[in-house]
Amino acid sequence: MNLKQRAQRGFTLIEILVVIAILAILGALVVPKIMSRPDEARVVAAKQDVQALVQSLKLYKLDNGVYPSTEQGLKALVEKPTAGQIPGNWKSYLDKLPNDPWGNAYVYLNPGIKSEIDVMSYGADGQAGGEGHAADIGSWLL
Repeated sequence: MNLKQRAQRGFTLIEILVVIAILAILGALVVPKIMSRPDEARVVAAKQDVQALVQSLKLYKLDNGVYPSTEQGLKALVEKPTAGQIPGNWKSYLDKLPNDPWGNAYVYLNPGIKSEIDVMSYGADGQAGGEGHAADIGSWLL
């Protein structure tokens, strides 16, 4: 083959199909891993929020001798309760209450179902129970 024939030679259809098949296989392996990352990040963020809320509740108890009631809720960390047992040594424990990564309010129970107090997110589906990314994320998992 001389130089002119090599310069005009292109890719065959088989070579192009092999490259496309390799790219499709790589895409099938990589895309699902990338697509699940946002869900995994939301679960991690919810766990961190729950942990921060539990720490704030522990400070509340340290200052006031008791946890807020279920009726007072997590709002007692932001605003001094006006109903139920009024805390005598209340301080502001949070600037604002976070919502879970799916936009729902965190659930607070005192007494808790699984421990003395429970703080939880119902996960992606916003309902109790569930599996995978829709599973409940609670203080008992920390």
